[in-house]
Amino acid sequence: MITIPILRWGKPYDSLEKEDITHYATGEPVAKISRGNAGIIRRDIRKADQARKALRKIPIHDLVKRAAKAGELYLNGTLPLGDGSQTAEEFVKAQSSTTGMPENMCRANMQKNHFVLAEMENILEALTRGLDLEVLQRGYGEERGVTVSFQAQAPALGLVLPSNSPGVHTLWLPVIPMQVGLLLKPGSQEPWTPYRLTAAFIEAGIPPEAISVFPGPTEMGAALLETCPRSLIFGGAETIQRYAGNPRVQAHGPGFSKVLIAEDKIDNWEEYVDLLVESIYSNGGRSCINCSSIWVPRHGRAIAEAIAERLGKIEPLGPEDPEAGLAAFTNPAIAKAVSGMIDNDLTPPGVEEMTAKYHPNGRLIEEERYAHLLPTLLYSNSPEPEVCKREYMFPFSTVVECPQEEMLKRMGPTLICTAITDNPELRNALLDSTEIDRINLGPIATNRINWLQPHEGNIVDFLYRSRACQIVS
Repeated sequence: MITIPILRWGKPYDSLEKEDITHYATGEPVAKISRGNAGIIRRDIRKADQARKALRKIPIHDLVKRAAKAGELYLNGTLPLGDGSQTAEEFVKAQSSTTGMPENMCRANMQKNHFVLAEMENILEALTRGLDLEVLQRGYGEERGVTVSFQAQAPALGLVLPSNSPGVHTLWLPVIPMQVGLLLKPGSQEPWTPYRLTAAFIEAGIPPEAISVFPGPTEMGAALLETCPRSLIFGGAETIQRYAGNPRVQAHGPGFSKVLIAEDKIDNWEEYVDLLVESIYSNGGRSCINCSSIWVPRHGRAIAEAIAERLGKIEPLGPEDPEAGLAAFTNPAIAKAVSGMIDNDLTPPGVEEMTAKYHPNGRLIEEERYAHLLPTLLYSNSPEPEVCKREYMFPFSTVVECPQEEMLKRMGPTLICTAITDNPELRNALLDSTEIDRINLGPIATNRINWLQPHEGNIVDFLYRSRACQIVS
């Protein structure tokens, strides 16, 4: 069994306190990992400047090339891990064994991270809106005949990472090529991706002192957010509210992503059933980009019945099955609580569970150490019930009937909105809406991300500040 240390600016640190990471189904130890504490973070943050200094010694374009090399190593290589090593296939099996995600989903998320690293030059060009990267290197330069200057707001970025979806790591992969260090607090069940990406970066020539990985209790995440000038955290709605308006913290939480089918397209709704099912079901419904509600002016019940027929046939399969599409809840109590909340939301008149007839034994499947929730689709004949604003970590969605003229007022905050309409007035209203972060105009599944466009925040804008600059030779 591999023993995994803390990484303190690239140096392994074997703490006295360790914890077993166990297989979600059997309870058998998969690895033993050191546990840190808030004091370590408060001490090590003082050395964050050294991370940026080490990265600034390497030209940005060279860092971009090393990121691409890191992507290949991450996807295919055998990389150091603690007191041992790990192949790509061993990584997949380890990640699946502790998170409950089927192995095919783990491989798919590896492909996402690899793509971002391989396409780093194009992604940075998109994120910086075509800025010459030498401007970030020097701190100033000429852009369209004007002197511009960009100032890094932190020598290193702190990240409090989740366990539910390894795909979120794509958001921070551009940080190292931007010459900013990393302090990573992994999710308790998913240390695998942070450690493997760190190993890949180091093997590709990134200075080890640019990255720290701090596994440990939740207090470490709080210390990271408290001490880092810039941090990202992934959490629930409460997390978003707690850090709203805090310029030091970029909080990522539920997406409440939606599909809207307008009056001019609704009579052809059958054409979009595949898109709707994919938006709900992809990645096991665990992503903020999964569709949590579908808004239509009419035909709501027929649409819900068609989607439910597709989702209702999906059953849990073994993690090694290439067709597996449902992730396990590694804490069965959470699955039971979520199922109870859905039951409570079914009480208002006009709300109906359309997948219930396909699940004669209920949506909750409990095992001794884990549980599954079967895909669940509801129908609401109005936008009034609270369930129209719910999002859960499995394939769950609600078809909401709502007059088109009320949709934008009723939908609420939306990470991704797919709007199926050619109505120019409605399109303009959607483009003007400050409640929508990313807009898809036309039949595009909510999970279909163009990685050259960030779907939530821009890491360059978060880490760098544009300022006035005048230079006299």
